[in-house]
Amino acid sequence: MTTARLSDIAAQAGVSEATVSRVLNGKAGVSATTRQTVLAALDVLGYERPTRLRQRSAGLIGLITPELSNPIFPALAQVIEQVLSRHGYTPVLCTQTPGGSTEDELVEMLVERGVAGIVFVSGLHADTTADHDRYAKLTGRQVPFVLINGYSEKIAAPFISPDDRAAMWMAVQHLVELGHETIGLAVGQKRYVPVLRKIEGFTAAVQQLTGRTPEQAEELVHHTLFSVEGGHAAAQALLDKGCTAIVCGSDMMALGAIRAVRQRGLTVPQDVSVVGFDDSPLIAFTEPPLTTVRQPVEAMATAAVDALLEEVGGNPAQRSEFMFQPELVMRGSTGSGPRNG
Repeated sequence: MTTARLSDIAAQAGVSEATVSRVLNGKAGVSATTRQTVLAALDVLGYERPTRLRQRSAGLIGLITPELSNPIFPALAQVIEQVLSRHGYTPVLCTQTPGGSTEDELVEMLVERGVAGIVFVSGLHADTTADHDRYAKLTGRQVPFVLINGYSEKIAAPFISPDDRAAMWMAVQHLVELGHETIGLAVGQKRYVPVLRKIEGFTAAVQQLTGRTPEQAEELVHHTLFSVEGGHAAAQALLDKGCTAIVCGSDMMALGAIRAVRQRGLTVPQDVSVVGFDDSPLIAFTEPPLTTVRQPVEAMATAAVDALLEEVGGNPAQRSEFMFQPELVMRGSTGSGPRNG
């Protein structure tokens, strides 16, 4: 390796060039921590690790996610992959897309490859109408797995979820405090567990904080697709009902809702406030920056890997749901309601 590169790596790692040289040549006399620091510096600078220093994989772990067009899924996948790599496992990312491989086909492929375990993100486990026997069969085949987003008592496995009810309560409370009285919810199809929970949290908050009946609260919920187009369509319907604020089931939907508000010649947040959900990457840089409920991605992904590796190691993790607290991130897409305007 050239001296120039050695000096770059030494500067990045905060060690001497001699230390870098010892690590790269596999020489003794370097602590494990320093060795890791030097290898991390190599990775950061984009240099390949010398073959002899590449980690032997402890095994493959499958990661099955929905389409990657919603930035929250790549964000989760990235942290899961980082944590798995730290533990010496090689992640295998499988993406479901409409018309592509089904979840069952992806599972079959992963099991045939001899994966040590599987992480499911927002899979069929979250769909209340899906047959959950497929997961019992997986358990029967001795393949450990963990499920993110969407709990089912019929599946004996560790579950990792954000508290969707609390998320909606936070969003509604924030909007009520700003003076909004007619608040709508744009959310996905009712058969998904996270959607059902968001509706429960939203309707309870609307009843308690704005004095509406359960029926009136339900009328303010609009089901649509989890996409920009879905958010646009839902916002049109909710604006027609006189909503001055709209809570959305994802940040992508919130972008669609903002577009619908602008198409009517109105502005966000002066005329209509919009709240997203996820706090996906880049959402702080929209115009206006989006107020949203942040999913604790780092904590959830780490917990999912920890639970899975316990299972892989033969120490069954708790067969229950680990619930993570979301957090309201206030930015520029929410403002005073008509009462305070």
